[in-house]
Parts: sequence; structure tokens; C-alpha cells
Amino acid sequence: MENIVLKEYINNIPKAELHLHIEGTFEPDLIFKIADRNKIKLDHNSVEELHSAYNFNNLQEFLNIYYTGAKVLLTDEDFYDLTWAYLEKAHSQNVIHTEIMFDPQTHTDKGISFDTVVNGIYSALKDAEKEFGMTSKLILSILRHLPQEAAFETYENFFNHRDKINVLGLDSSEIGNPPSKFQELFTRAYYDGLKLTAHAGEEGPPDYVWEALDTLKVNRIDHGNRSLEDEDLVEKIVNNQIALTVCPLSNLKLQVVDDLRDHPLKTMLDKGIKATVNSDDPAYFGGYINDNFIKTAEALDLTEDEIYKLVKNSFEASFADEKRKNEMIQLLEKYKVNN
Repeated sequence: MENIVLKEYINNIPKAELHLHIEGTFEPDLIFKIADRNKIKLDHNSVEELHSAYNFNNLQEFLNIYYTGAKVLLTDEDFYDLTWAYLEKAHSQNVIHTEIMFDPQTHTDKGISFDTVVNGIYSALKDAEKEFGMTSKLILSILRHLPQEAAFETYENFFNHRDKINVLGLDSSEIGNPPSKFQELFTRAYYDGLKLTAHAGEEGPPDYVWEALDTLKVNRIDHGNRSLEDEDLVEKIVNNQIALTVCPLSNLKLQVVDDLRDHPLKTMLDKGIKATVNSDDPAYFGGYINDNFIKTAEALDLTEDEIYKLVKNSFEASFADEKRKNEMIQLLEKYKVNN
């Protein structure tokens, strides 16, 4: 397929984004704007200087700068502005449903109330539904490098926001922090009626994916690249239709893969895995959802059929209710390639 046709198809097709950290959408110009509003002095002197710091050799180096940006977020308005900036960008790229992760511990550990974080984000999500017709789910993500006791303290806030939070997730530094560390918390969340997801198999081994599935009982896996190293695990993922929320440009930036031409996304599809494409932390990794689709499609020579399949997977794997899923899939039908 010619690049121009490929790009047009990707730009126009409706999409769902299932793996998106709202703190990771924090563009340098907005960081400086909010820092100025809150009279916070940054370690960098300009937008350009901050941009130049976005060079990472691994996940931990990225997280260090990620938490630096998050420190300027103090008020409902700050979290609203952060979220709204992403939603406008997503809408411009034909995202019609988004599932946003937020890391409350990043903020509550510096004295910001859980209510402030959630209310600011959620207000923006509701405004996007009114203005754009974009539906959403909010994922409370636990920082895995902190102890489970701290996670339980954070989780207690969920009960004041049952109407806003739909999913429990697990993210942050994977190596040395296996999913089983949070078994009790995820069991509690399961009985409280939340959907469950966890980062696994990005830098961590296939065993972490097994633990997320068998011990945490997650509904889907965030990343999951290293699942392909274990044939029995691939069989389980395929047979149980477990979705993987794959983030190609993130994988490239964090050196999970050295070259997009070596990315396992096409292999996942060929094996029957319900893979999806997402942007993860787009401000830091140089690409929102369309960039991830376009650059990966070019690198792997994906067809329109494969793009269609990836998008349909995202609708089917979303935590939207069945009515909304069917609506989204119906909107997708006109983009199906004629056979």
C-alpha cells in the first residue's frame, strides 16, 4: 500500500485507545504553563531544554523525568487542563473511546488529595463526552515499586469515586516487582466489581504475564511483548482471547525493541493474539496513536486488513459496555476492506 493511502486510512478510521497514562501526555509547553501558574521552579530553563531531556535508555530513566513533570500538578484545574489537552489531540486523531490510566500515588505522596486528581481528570472526560461524543473509562493504576500496603491505602479512596473509576491497573518499574506482589489487592478489587489490567512482559519475563493472568486474574495485559517467548503462554492468551495493549513507539523509545522493523506486533496478529495499538506516554515517546499506527505499519508493511483488525480488537477489548462496543464496531464497518 502506498504511504499516502495508508496514512489517510489510518487518520480517518475510528479508534479506541486502551493504554494511555494521562501523566505521560504532559507536553513541555503545558508543563511550563502550569508551573508558571503554580509558581514552581523547574529544573529546566526552557521548553526546548526539557524536550532535549527526553532521551531514555530504559524504563527507569523515563520514569525519573516522568515524575519530574508530574510535580507541577497541584489543583483540579491542573488535572483538567492536562486531560483536556490529551482529549483534544485524541479527538483530532479520531479516537472515539479512550481508557485513561492515572497514578494517584505519584500525586498523593506529595500532598495532593486523591479527590483533586480524580475530579479534575473526570470533569475533562465528561466534557469530552458532551463535546466530542468520546466515551471513556478511568483506570486507577497502582505503582508496583511501592509496597502493597501503600496500594491498599490508595485503593480505599476508590469507594468515594465508584461512579468515576472502572478499572484497577498496575504499572511503573516492572523488574523486581512481580504481579503476585499485589495478589491480595487485586482479589479485593475483583470482588468489588472492578475490571483488572496489569503491565507485564514489557521488560519483565513471561512469568510475569503468567502471574498477571493466573494470580491477579486480569482481563487484559498491558504490553505483553515477551509473551511470545513462551509457546504455552501464547496458546493461553489466544484461547482465552486475552488482549494485549501494545505500544510500539514506547517500545522503541525505551529500547524494548531496537528497530520498529523487529517489533512483534505483526507476529502477534499472525498467531491470533488480540493485539491493539496504543501510545502509552505520547508526550515522552514522540507519538500519539496515529503516529504509532503509521510508523509501525510502514515498518512492518501492515495491510489495511491488519489495521482494521487492530482497531476492531481495541473495540472488542475495551471495557465499554456491550451497547457501546457494538456502536463502535458498526462505525468501523465502512472501513472494512472489500474482498
